[in-house]
Amino acid sequence: MRKVGEDVTETLDYIPGRFEVIRHVRPAFSCRRCETMAQAPMPSLPIDRGRPGPGLLAHVLVSKYCDHLPLYRQAQIYAREGVDLDRATLADWVGKAAWLLQPLVDAIGRHVMAAGKLHADDTPVPVLDPGRGRTKTGRLWVYLRDDRPHAGPAPPAVLYRYSPDRKGEHPRAHLACFRGLLQADGYAGFDDLYAAKKRQPPAVVEVACWAHVRRKFYDVHQATRSPMAEDVLKRIGELYDVEDAARGLPADRRRLIRQEKATPLIDEPAAVLDAMLPKLPGKSELAAAIRYARNLWTALRRYLDDGRLEIDNNAAERQIRPLALGRKNYLFAGSDTGGDRAAALYTLIQTAKLNRLDPEAYLRDVLTRIADHPINRIGDLLPWNIGEPEQHRAAA
Repeated sequence: MRKVGEDVTETLDYIPGRFEVIRHVRPAFSCRRCETMAQAPMPSLPIDRGRPGPGLLAHVLVSKYCDHLPLYRQAQIYAREGVDLDRATLADWVGKAAWLLQPLVDAIGRHVMAAGKLHADDTPVPVLDPGRGRTKTGRLWVYLRDDRPHAGPAPPAVLYRYSPDRKGEHPRAHLACFRGLLQADGYAGFDDLYAAKKRQPPAVVEVACWAHVRRKFYDVHQATRSPMAEDVLKRIGELYDVEDAARGLPADRRRLIRQEKATPLIDEPAAVLDAMLPKLPGKSELAAAIRYARNLWTALRRYLDDGRLEIDNNAAERQIRPLALGRKNYLFAGSDTGGDRAAALYTLIQTAKLNRLDPEAYLRDVLTRIADHPINRIGDLLPWNIGEPEQHRAAA
């Protein structure tokens, strides 16, 4: 028989992940002359005298805060594989891991707050309220530093913070050391940050979001088919067409394009909206949308004069989306402490993803090293600094 060719058929199969028991065997020796004992030290573990290795701990964290798999479901999956890990044990591991990783979270926070401009947003999260038989509403705040749209050199990072309510004192505390441009919605809790104090200019300058303005006119148009709302939507769409041409260019080039093409498009709608408003019932939704836009007009125009800024705050909203998915799956946080843990772990996982790292590989590496890592060199473990990038790259 002679070979005249071959057929190759590929199939895609799944081999379940497996657990491994790793035994650290450390013989002890005694000197026969002086009776001195000698034994190799025990390698550091993420949780002192704990059972989980760094790989298992990273898997639990990413399953909960990246894949939105509640701990009780993880316990059920592990039980099917013959490993008995109850929810309370897993919760204890999550808490200890969050404590161990907090210096790294703080380092990311310092990097974020050192930016010249930030995106900010918040979202509700149900939290158990012991003794009252129901949940209360906490908040998770997001602060994003991302200079990639204008080809900036700083690595992207996102910081999450938890608060038990939505009072303005919380974002003011979060942003106490921030100096620069803040792009957010029209939430009144930020107003104190924008105010001049003791004849000094404000430390934080407001930048408004055209997507929020568009959303209000879109809702009116969907409900009433108003031709006035349709006209405003068309004009806002033209502003976004300009952004398509400027996206990814250096900041100075973006500014020139906007001033040449977008400035005329913004000045004209201002006059149109002012002419519309007296013709409308004062309590109508369209009138409310116009007032919202005109009250923020200075902040809405600010992106024209600074190429670092974006036309909207959608970048922050994209960092809110994973929280919304998680909220649907695990329903509520167990306590305010649980909210703080979630904020810390979301910070690490989402920042790793922004830097195109596989979050599980990144956390596995960090948890392997952090127990013995010098605190004054914590920056070495940041997602944009750690190891060889190829070892942590997420699949394209």
